[in-house]
Amino acid sequence: MLGSRVERLLINGSRLSPLHYAALSGNKELISLLLEAQAAVDIKDHKGMRPLHYAAWQGKTEPMKMLLKAGSSVNGQSDEGQIPLHLSAQHGHYDGSEMLLQHQSNPCISDSAGKTPLDLACEFGRVGVVQLLLSSNMCAAMLEPKPSDPNGVSPLHLAAKNGHIDVIRLLIQAGIDINRQSESGTALHQAALCGKTEVVRLLLDVRVRNTLCQTALDIVNQFTTTQASREIKQLLRDASAAMQVRALKDYCNNYDLTSLNIKAGDIITVYRPTNSPSYMTV
Repeated sequence: MLGSRVERLLINGSRLSPLHYAALSGNKELISLLLEAQAAVDIKDHKGMRPLHYAAWQGKTEPMKMLLKAGSSVNGQSDEGQIPLHLSAQHGHYDGSEMLLQHQSNPCISDSAGKTPLDLACEFGRVGVVQLLLSSNMCAAMLEPKPSDPNGVSPLHLAAKNGHIDVIRLLIQAGIDINRQSESGTALHQAALCGKTEVVRLLLDVRVRNTLCQTALDIVNQFTTTQASREIKQLLRDASAAMQVRALKDYCNNYDLTSLNIKAGDIITVYRPTNSPSYMTV
């Protein structure tokens, strides 16, 4: 049979079958011909990649549909632990990712680097795919810490590191814990470390400290005075010069109509003068 002769054909030194090449190029006629000739739909190449991996990588939805209909494993992992959804999500293929999810692809599967499809979509700023994944019924599970990842890196850390503001907003709206700690600290620490000024503005909360008891400002102060680091340092200083307190009792000055009227329980923002060690003005 044709399938038995071609399935392990070596081409240009790579262990790719004709079905791999057909999936990679999106040649529907050739895919149909090979499948009719009983080519193995889930044959692996030298990296454990199946034809469906290649079709998903290229965002070829019609070839993907043909391979899935022929019985390709939607959650089959490569040697690096990636399922087709990893590749589709990383490269921002919305339609392909949607098709895989409709065929019960599991977005919570981690690859050998500990990353899920959502992690990769966030890392590479694939806003549409991030929105798609977060709208799935697996959203809550994807946002939970992964037991398989001892470093504690979340999708928010990856988006913050690379400055993907729109992705960060989606994650926050979805309810991700912005204070989750990795070895480097929170997403704010990561953004400060990488000089992502706009991300720092969005995540600013200098009272969150990493495992070394460093604030985001402590981390930024370790690095050279680039324009980005200067702006971030000023943002962090400004934020650290303010704190919120709760009034313990009512206060009213009847002799000064411009003074504050405060009731017990009110939240007050207290500002510290730039060169003062204590909080003095309200």
